Amino acid sequence: MPRIPGASSRLQDNPVAGPKRVLLAAPRGYCAGVDRAVIAVEKALNLYGAPVYVRKQIVHNVHVVSELEAQGAIFVDEVDEVPEGSHIVFSAHGVSPAVVNAAADRHLQAIDATCPLVTKVHREAVRFARADQEILLIGHEGHEEVEGTAGHAPERTTIVNGPEDVDKITVKDPDNVVWLSQTTLSVDETMETVRLLRERFPNLKNPPSDDICYATQNRQVAIKKVAVGADLVIVVGSANSSNSVRLVEVALEYGAKAAYRVDYSSEIKQEWLDGVQTVGVTSGASVPEVLVDEVLRDLAGAGYGDVQEVKTAEEDLMFSLPKELRKDLEGNRDERALGGRRSS
Repeated sequence: MPRIPGASSRLQDNPVAGPKRVLLAAPRGYCAGVDRAVIAVEKALNLYGAPVYVRKQIVHNVHVVSELEAQGAIFVDEVDEVPEGSHIVFSAHGVSPAVVNAAADRHLQAIDATCPLVTKVHREAVRFARADQEILLIGHEGHEEVEGTAGHAPERTTIVNGPEDVDKITVKDPDNVVWLSQTTLSVDETMETVRLLRERFPNLKNPPSDDICYATQNRQVAIKKVAVGADLVIVVGSANSSNSVRLVEVALEYGAKAAYRVDYSSEIKQEWLDGVQTVGVTSGASVPEVLVDEVLRDLAGAGYGDVQEVKTAEEDLMFSLPKELRKDLEGNRDERALGGRRSS
């Protein structure tokens, strides 16, 4: 495992007006889809040896990517960077059919680690397109997941970045429109976007089930409860992690006086703790628990040793690994055929 950067200077235990404490959100960290994807790369390396290529970051976390690189994974932007015949893993965010076809053209041995909840949205897009419905895809343009979903129905899909885009949307038939969404968005903002879209298109149809994944929703619910009592919220997660960035926004919206995102505990600034009695801590769905442990350790050194967990849900969902990885090279079922949330 790559070394976790240590604090450049120890956080000081400065006095505040009352007792110090940490409110630790639960659920937090790894979801089943992320764990499945990370295990898929590890298992591919064990089965086939290094290098194994991965298109884009397997999940949006710099520490996880660095850890896998140290084991022999090579991350590329596009499949044409991969030597013909090599093993390639598609990231948890999913890919378009064009990417799958490009990999096949290069005779790559593809392992699809797309989160099953993202795959569900892909299937919805295909089904709606076949029914000649126009799709309004709520999500961040340029995000890998949005590109993958839109790529399943490119002629029928319009991307809606958020509420500010609604007035700009044009459709051919206002009575034949359905919405889908990126799985890692803010629940509140997505519902506001849907409300505004429905004002413009009263016959807008809903997807058969909510597209925002259970883990994203659970982490947002937990941080809402934490934020009410927090002077400061620290979200562990990377800058390109949509769900981590959303947690900062949700914390501020629901009462936190300040909220910051960090990849590592060493990024916590002393001045953030000035006058702070209660620190809320959570992490995005692609963050291993070891990074949260580092934050808690450094906060304890600054006097925040009283950690109270705020639990709003239990998570026990597990996904099967991609079919190529469910057996070992001898054809025996592997004990890691399932991927589920791990503590590190």
